[in-house]
Amino acid sequence: MGVGGCMATSPWNVSDDLWERIEPLLPRKKRRFRHPGRKPLPGRKVLCGILVVLHTGIQWEFLPQELGFGSGMKCWRQLRDWNEAGVWQRLHAVLLAELNAAARLDWSRAVVDSSHVRAVKGDHTGSSPADRARSGPKHHLITDGHGTPLAVILTGGNRNDVTQLLPLINAIPPDRGRVGHPRRKPDSLFADRGYDHDTYRDQVRQRRLVPAIARCGTLHGAGLGTYRWVVERTFAWLYGFKRLRIRWECRADIREAFLKLTCCLITRRQINSLC
Repeated sequence: MGVGGCMATSPWNVSDDLWERIEPLLPRKKRRFRHPGRKPLPGRKVLCGILVVLHTGIQWEFLPQELGFGSGMKCWRQLRDWNEAGVWQRLHAVLLAELNAAARLDWSRAVVDSSHVRAVKGDHTGSSPADRARSGPKHHLITDGHGTPLAVILTGGNRNDVTQLLPLINAIPPDRGRVGHPRRKPDSLFADRGYDHDTYRDQVRQRRLVPAIARCGTLHGAGLGTYRWVVERTFAWLYGFKRLRIRWECRADIREAFLKLTCCLITRRQINSLC
C-alpha cells in the first residue's frame, strides 16, 4: 500500500513511516465474542479512502469501491470516530515534536491569519462582512516563523478575527522533542489589521509574547508582510487539498477533522524535507 522512506506512490497512499506514527494513536475496538460480525476493514485502507476524498474533493458516496478502501460512509464514520478520539491532535503533536527535535521550528515568532471559504450548508457558517456577506466558515490559523501550522480553529464567517487570537495561542500544543520543559508559545506574534485591538495586545503581552500587530489606518508596506507571508503560503497549501476549498459537510466536526488532518500532512511534509 505504501512504500518506506520519504515518498509515497500517490497522494492518498499511506507510506510506512506515516502509518507507523498513526497506528499507535488509533483507538482499539474489541470484537464481540458471539456474533462478531464482518471483519472490519484495516485502518490503513480506510485512511487511504479518507485521503482520496480530501485530495480530490469527491463526495463520500462516489468513492470508487474498486479502489479497495471501503464504502464512503464507512470512511466517513471512521474519520468521525478518530476525530472524537483526538487522533489528529495527538498526531500533530507527535509530528511537531519531531520537527522541534531537529531544530526546524522557528519559535522566534508566530503568525496568525484567517481565511473565509464558501459553504453550501452546515454548522459554523455565517455571512462574512469582508466577502460581500457570502455565507461560509472561517479557518483561523497560527503558524511558526517557517509557516508550519501550530493550530487551526473553525468558526462562522461572521466571527471577528481578533476573537480567535487568544484561543489560537492557547491551542498550540506543548512542543516536546528537546531537552527541557515543553515549550508552547513563541517569542512574538505577527498579525494584520484585523487583529488591531489594544485590549488583546495587552492580553498577548500578559502571555509573555511581543505583539507585532498592524494598526488600522497605517499604510501598506510597513514591513510586517516580510514575516506574515508564511501564513498566507500555508493557506495556499491547505487549499491545495480540494475538499477544503468549498465546505460540503453539514457537520462542523467533520470539517474540523479535515482541517486538522491536513495540518498533520503539511507538518509531515516539513519532516520529509529533512530526508
